[in-house]
Amino acid sequence: MDESEKKEIIERAEEVIEKAYELGEKYEQECTGCAQTTIAAIFDALGIRNDDVFKSSSGLADGLGLSGNGTCGALVGGAMAIGYFFGRERNDFKDMLKPMKSYLLSKELYDKFIKRYGVCRCHDVQESLMGRKFNLLSKKGFEKAMEFGMVKHCSKVVGTAAKLTAEIIIDEWDLE
Repeated sequence: MDESEKKEIIERAEEVIEKAYELGEKYEQECTGCAQTTIAAIFDALGIRNDDVFKSSSGLADGLGLSGNGTCGALVGGAMAIGYFFGRERNDFKDMLKPMKSYLLSKELYDKFIKRYGVCRCHDVQESLMGRKFNLLSKKGFEKAMEFGMVKHCSKVVGTAAKLTAEIIIDEWDLE
């Protein structure tokens, strides 16, 4: 993304940030896969397309591989988007300080997520929002989650993660 494109996004920051939220909520409801829906929402709101980053987030839903035991996929998807824009490139792999900006911005996202939800582990987010957790790897658990309206709850988490991430990215561009 060149500087003129960044400037145009900065000028429309509120609109872009709100679009990230709306798309995140919509994509999670229509497609599920919290990490992918978060990345898709952020990238679409910013006018970016990168199928490799999108595809690489496939296994990250429901705390990694539908385990529920890892970090919320929406939060991880947001961190992946931050890494896409501010991360270390392969030609700088041996420079241990190069990823520092992505570390700091991802930590900012984490802090905002924790402030909002109090937890970041998928099953803990489920329990805080719905009073219980679900085993999405079992057919019965998946069906119970759908009956319970899990997608409705998770779509708001995805929208929030996409919004927070878009804010962080745009704010950082504005400081550059």
